[in-house]
Formats: sequence, C-alpha cells, structure tokens
Amino acid sequence: MHIRVSTDKSQRSPWARRLALTRHRAGRLDPAVQGLLWTLVAGICFVLLNTLSRYLTTQIDPMQSQFLRYFCGLLVMLPLVWRFGLAAYRPRHIGGQFVRGLVHTAALGLWFVALPHISLADMTALGFTTPIFIMLGAWLFLREPMRWERWLAALVGFGGVLIVVGPQLSGSGGYYSLVMLASSPVFAASFLITKALTRYEKAGVIVLWQSVTVTLLSLPLALLHWQAPTLAQWVGYLACGLLGSSAHYCLTRSYGVADISATQSLKFLDLVWATLLGWLVFSDVPTATSLIGGLIISGATLWIARRESRRSSA
Repeated sequence: MHIRVSTDKSQRSPWARRLALTRHRAGRLDPAVQGLLWTLVAGICFVLLNTLSRYLTTQIDPMQSQFLRYFCGLLVMLPLVWRFGLAAYRPRHIGGQFVRGLVHTAALGLWFVALPHISLADMTALGFTTPIFIMLGAWLFLREPMRWERWLAALVGFGGVLIVVGPQLSGSGGYYSLVMLASSPVFAASFLITKALTRYEKAGVIVLWQSVTVTLLSLPLALLHWQAPTLAQWVGYLACGLLGSSAHYCLTRSYGVADISATQSLKFLDLVWATLLGWLVFSDVPTATSLIGGLIISGATLWIARRESRRSSA
C-alpha cells in the first residue's frame, strides 16, 4: 500500500502558485525583453519616489532629506536581512560597493539641492541626459556593442525631451536646472559601476549596500541643518525607502539580464509618468510641447523594444 504524500507545490497558496507561474513565464522571455520590463517597473517606482521626495524636500533641508530617504530604505530592507541572514548579503568586493556609494552620494547631493526648485516634468526630462552618458560610458569602458538602432532610439527620445523642456530652459531655466543637469553624468558613472558589480554580485546585495554607504556618507551634511521630522514625514520617508529600494532592485535586475544600452530608451517613458503625476499632485497642466514630446519618446521606446526582441529571437 502506497501513501501519496502531498508535494510542496500542492501545499502552496493560490497566490504563491500564480507568482511561481508568472516567474516561470517571465524567465522564458528574451533577455532584452526582460531587461526592458525591469526598466519599465523601475521607472514607475522612480517617478513615484521623485514625486514624494519633491514634496518632502520642500519641508526639510535637502541633505537631511537625502539621508532620511536612504536611511529608511535601509530600514525597509532589514526584514530581508533578518530572514536570509547577513551571509546572504555579504559583498564579494566591499571596496567596489563603497566606490559606487561615494559616486551615487555625490550625484544625489546635486539632485536633492535642485529638487525643490524645479518642476517634476523638467526634473525628469533633464535626467534623460543620463542615458546618453551611460551609453557612451558602456561603449568606452564596458565594451558593450553600440548598434545603430540604440543610438537612433536614444537620440530620437532625447529630441523629444528637448521639445518638452526647450521653452522652459530657454526662458528661465536658471541655476537649479544647471545643477540638476550636472547630476546626470555623475549618475551615469554610478549606474555603470552598478553594471560592473552585477557581474559578480547579486541585485539584493548591491541595493542593500547602496543604502548602507549612502546613509553613512550623507549623515555628516544632514547633521548641519537637522530638524526633527514629524510622524507624517517619517511615514513619507519610509514610503520613499520602499519605492527607492524596489526601483533600484528592478534597475539592477535589468542590468543583470541585458546590455545596459539596450534598456536606456525605455527610461524616456518616465517623462509620461512624471507629467501625469505633476498634473495630479502639483496641478501642473501639461503643455502642447509636453504632449508632442511624449508621443515622440513613446514611439522611440516601442520601436527599440521591437527591434531588440526580434534581434534576440533571430
């Protein structure tokens, strides 16, 4: 007589089975498509994060806001560290983690200083110069191939960005727009270091140590103008920590499955989300140039996604 023992699969909850099925189907997609999907989710999380960060930074000093955002990101990840143990998050190259943290902290310093002084759409659009620096750096330092489709998609998308922000920059862009623009090549350097780290580090390790290093490096400047956050502000920064950690995890996963240059065109869709949230949260009515530029950016994004999918399946 044989007694049939139920397997772990049969004991799973319906949600767990659906999640496992989704992971299985996603794992069968082309690597380029997987990278684009990870980038899409990361972009949505980043825009939500930027919206909340801009609101909070109008109330608290930018350097303290930077510290609290990453400190809360570290707090959000502590349950995972507790569950899987410190050994699972021990980096293979601690020096690389701190170099990346130092570069990212410098970029964030510029970004947070400019954040409360420019609109959400302009901030997002100015950040779109980062993919140009990323593709150049990936080509020069990581030896990634630069096919003509990627160059064309990035240039067309960047052209759409110029249509959106051109009137603002030519009129009264001002000092803070230049500060925001200066953060782009520094962020590009940080993302390129991240891409290099994905060759021997897991995504979770990179995201955790980013929170650790940025928190430590941001603390001295945060203490200069410290003010006690309210309960509502603490809740807001905890939400920022969750969104930021999720966004960087998705972005790191995209770097691990696809060439960094292949995913950059999709980041231009962030402008669409930023325009919508700017209208809903800050009552920023999108202009005709914003709509035209958004259509151009979306067209470039869809085109490169199809080209990458066909090339991978060929």
